[in-house]
Amino acid sequence: MGLVKKIGLILITLFIPPIGVFLVAGCGADLLINILLTILGYFPGHIHAFYIEYVYFRRRDEMRAGVYAATPAPGVYSSKVQRGGLHRHNVPPPGGAVAVPVQGQQYGTI
Repeated sequence: MGLVKKIGLILITLFIPPIGVFLVAGCGADLLINILLTILGYFPGHIHAFYIEYVYFRRRDEMRAGVYAATPAPGVYSSKVQRGGLHRHNVPPPGGAVAVPVQGQQYGTI
């Protein structure tokens, strides 16, 4: 995401926090929690929304740098946010090890 998109997301989150969470995490538990927090109090909804966005952007930057945070962020239920928006097959294994397939070996062979 470019700087303009980040600023746009921040502006959207300032006015309506659940929309910012929806744009980052999608429709799930994080969105429901943010809607409830925003109804109960406007500032708790903001705090939660900015925390979700912070985790998302931090994880995305770590993944791009090759650093894999294997421990999940507390209070974040979206796997998209936990992975920084990357798909499962793009996530490097812990420790930076890369599995190299053996020539001629197929699934289920010993």
